[in-house]
Amino acid sequence: MAELMPLLLFAGIFVALMLGYPVAFALSGTALGFALVGEWFGLFDSAFIEALPSRIYGVMTNETLIAVPLFVFMGVMLERSRIAENLLDTMAMLFGRLRGGLGISVTLVGMLLAASTGIVGATVVTMGLLSLPTMLRRNYDPAIAAGTICASGTLGQIIPPSIILVLLGDVLSGAYQQAQLSKGVFSPETVSVGDLFVGAILPGLVLVGLYVVYLAVVALIRPSAMPAIPKEELPADRAALWAQVGKALLPPLFLIVAVLGSILGGLATPTEAASVGSAGAMLLAALQGQLNLATLREVMRQTTIVTSMVFMIFIGAAMFSLVFRGYHGDDLVSELLTGLPGGVVGAVALVMLIMFLLGFMLDFIEIIFVVVPIVGPVLLGMDLNPVWLGVLMALNLQTSFLTPPFGFALFYLRGVAPPELTTRQIYRGVAPFIAIQVLMLGVLALWPDLATWLPKQVYG
Repeated sequence: MAELMPLLLFAGIFVALMLGYPVAFALSGTALGFALVGEWFGLFDSAFIEALPSRIYGVMTNETLIAVPLFVFMGVMLERSRIAENLLDTMAMLFGRLRGGLGISVTLVGMLLAASTGIVGATVVTMGLLSLPTMLRRNYDPAIAAGTICASGTLGQIIPPSIILVLLGDVLSGAYQQAQLSKGVFSPETVSVGDLFVGAILPGLVLVGLYVVYLAVVALIRPSAMPAIPKEELPADRAALWAQVGKALLPPLFLIVAVLGSILGGLATPTEAASVGSAGAMLLAALQGQLNLATLREVMRQTTIVTSMVFMIFIGAAMFSLVFRGYHGDDLVSELLTGLPGGVVGAVALVMLIMFLLGFMLDFIEIIFVVVPIVGPVLLGMDLNPVWLGVLMALNLQTSFLTPPFGFALFYLRGVAPPELTTRQIYRGVAPFIAIQVLMLGVLALWPDLATWLPKQVYG
């Protein structure tokens, strides 16, 4: 009976989620119920539950996690500063004379917004509201327009500063140290959020490049699906256009350089860089004339809601993790992964498949807090590079969020799309981008240096 308890615990949480209970309370409530039942029948040691206060205190005193509300604040503030609107208008004018230029503009703006906000839902909704009507009005194929917006909107998963990389960095750091201690290394190395930020830069840029190449090929093969903007609608004064491009690009580039540049240059930790980004977002909003007391109040309210959700899930996941370990579920997972055919490759493939499928039902926050602490020590104990593993997980979750029928990005776009854009068109539009994502996953799996080379150059 005791051997079945970890599996029954997972099944109980799944049932609670299907019944509509919030994730944080489904995790903590189900775990606590299993702990009480196990103690009653002598299958569970309550000493594991007694460790919960120290876990919560560890969360409260974790300086790395301060970056979460700061990056959320930065992203929400930028939503209200009209930077995305100015960027889209300007880039559309710059690339509009080319077939497919509007789609390429949306992709590049999505990349810049991802590097400025790091919040997927906000980027997809913003791009959907601003660019989808324009693309449809310009006679773009609805499927291509929807696919481009969904794909570019999810770039916030992999391009730093990403909330997912902040959380992954913190969880993988603990898992990496645990893996080394289990192997008798009592002066363990560490992996930081900054390592993941730097490691994700090249894969993120390559992915953007693949998106652009695909759109250019489609524009060449099917010019009617991605027409150019008529010349009479484009500004005749090229000098004035380039001046407008500079004016639109400088604010987000300033913010990106301030945040990522300070990390790459060793001038600031990710948490300190997040505070710089928050201050920079307020400055940009002020320069756009969008900063006032009402805006600040709403931004702080949204930041509080998102941050509270993250940390409630963190506490619920801590309870689940303690009960899962109390039932020796970690030993069960270790035996499963180490006994798979194919060794390390089989173990990584299974974990990626599980995370991909969970991405249909759970947000990345729940997956990181629930799954990674369980499988991370086992995988990292197989001498995998933690930076490579973290970037691979982030890219995998990004693919999951694009995949029908349950991809979160698809729901975000469906919520703001006009009625004439059907769900089937959205699904058809994201299919080529999913293929690109899978290709990118394969490239990264076969060539780990794509994620590990730059951190070695930056941090030695």
